[in-house]
Amino acid sequence: MGTADTQRSMYDAVLRLRDAPFITRRPAYFSPAAAAQDASNSAGSFGEFAQTLLPLEYTNWVEESAAHVNTCYLGDWSSLHKVVVRGRQALDFLAWLGMRDLSRFEHGQIKHHVQLDENGWVASEGILCRLAEEEFLYTAGSGDWLVWQLSQGGWDAEAEDVSPERFIFGVQGPASLATLEKLTGDSLRDISFSRSRTARVGGVPVRVLRTGISGELGYEIHGPAEQANEVWAATAETGSRFGIRRLGLRSQPVQHIEAGIATNGLDYLPAAILTPGAPTQFRRGRPGGSYVPENGVTDYFRKPGELGWGFRKGTPGREFLGRDALAADEARGEPRRTLVGLRWNTADVAGVLTAALGEGDLPDPMELPRGRGPVFDQVLAGGRPVGVSTGRTVSVSLRSTISLCVIDESCAAPGTDVVVLWGSPGTPQREIRATVAALPFKPDRRRTDVGAL
Repeated sequence: MGTADTQRSMYDAVLRLRDAPFITRRPAYFSPAAAAQDASNSAGSFGEFAQTLLPLEYTNWVEESAAHVNTCYLGDWSSLHKVVVRGRQALDFLAWLGMRDLSRFEHGQIKHHVQLDENGWVASEGILCRLAEEEFLYTAGSGDWLVWQLSQGGWDAEAEDVSPERFIFGVQGPASLATLEKLTGDSLRDISFSRSRTARVGGVPVRVLRTGISGELGYEIHGPAEQANEVWAATAETGSRFGIRRLGLRSQPVQHIEAGIATNGLDYLPAAILTPGAPTQFRRGRPGGSYVPENGVTDYFRKPGELGWGFRKGTPGREFLGRDALAADEARGEPRRTLVGLRWNTADVAGVLTAALGEGDLPDPMELPRGRGPVFDQVLAGGRPVGVSTGRTVSVSLRSTISLCVIDESCAAPGTDVVVLWGSPGTPQREIRATVAALPFKPDRRRTDVGAL
């Protein structure tokens, strides 16, 4: 049996297990800041992010999804896995596991850590922060792939899942620096992009990281779960004078699409789901949308070059997991697809949104600002398949419906007209016109010179 056949067989086994009458699954639980958040969650509605229940919205999604552009938001990412890797060979292991060069990795620095499988597919990705000479923190949608890989080798290093012990709050937007400086009582202008350092919030020790998931000036606060309520409440109170908005789960992913950032488990499926004993977080059944895979689950996987994470000067000679597969792809001129944005035709989108008010068959509904879970839609040009759209969302900041799209290079030029096929197979599908756009959709302000503010 070939590799692809083996992987499809494993995936089918996973789906059969999910359909079994008795399935053991970790029950949902609340955020460590749930008590502080509850006071503002007047609707009492929750959504589930990696088994963590978070408020869906505090005011309304229109206001919340634009806060990172207008003022700033306070959002809860405590759901993310947090894995500490320490030991004499911790750096060597992480350099082998990820495709990025870690030879110049300063204390407090942050690096995007893209982890591949042996086929060169993205297995996991997140951010890696160097805490000390032999200690690193990896935060991602799932850290199970890292833990599993470390258990397979003879590395002089250990991994500890500290997820329950730590909170992660995001404060992103033009008012984020003013909010955090007032909150900590300290100047934070020494923290350049992709750097971090320790600080205190009302006596609580925290680490402040300058990150850019929103495409705007932004930060993360990491701290002990026991003080999550205290820090959340203090941040919200301090930020109120700067127009801060609490960000509900319903609006959290909007900023990623605006910034052109693919999200693990939403815009692609991680190849790690095929590894026995490895990640289970993303094994949630088949994705939605009009796209029909020809080769099984592997058609939902992505190579780093298809997500904008490839190498500019060719595959380097240093060793890392998946390197040989990328080098072989490069020799064949692959991948032949690239990541672009799509702007959906407003009239066509409105036709779907208002279909229930007219006559005729009803297409699949569109959730606002975007759907939940992974949705993959077929993209056509001249009637032939040329790409796959994901992350369809209404951007209030751009006053447009947008999505990401992995598309054939021949159709990747901005301004190219394509068609998105809306609706799952067997439903009254609609063709929605769309235009290719360069990414990010809006100016990249992550590296704002804070010294000039």
